Amino acid sequence: QHTKFVLVTGGVASGVGKGSVTSALGVVLRSHGVRVTAVKVDPHLNVDSGQASAFEPGEVYVLDDGGQVDMDLGEYERNLDLRLTAGHWVTSGKIFEQVITREKSGHYLGESVRMVPHATDAVQDWIADVAG
Repeated sequence: QHTKFVLVTGGVASGVGKGSVTSALGVVLRSHGVRVTAVKVDPHLNVDSGQASAFEPGEVYVLDDGGQVDMDLGEYERNLDLRLTAGHWVTSGKIFEQVITREKSGHYLGESVRMVPHATDAVQDWIADVAG
């Protein structure tokens, strides 16, 4: 069976309820027998929330694996009865770090590394890996 994805978007506005909508939708899907996980994608260049401003995106939530993430992941864990990892919070900083590491290890075999397709492929690969 193919993995299906539901995307909840709302631009860069913080505090408009995207996390609550995601959790509520996940609860409804689970009640119908669908296996659900949650992945949050943020445009921040931060690699973890430990160094981010407490005012944006908000408080730091610490996961069981020690990952310091956006507080929405805490809402996902509580409402969906999940145990998430640091990989469930994707930031531009994590993607750039991954692309640069791949480039330095020869993964791109001398190609000019670009946002499209290299960074966009990395985002898609990351989400697919975490969604399992």
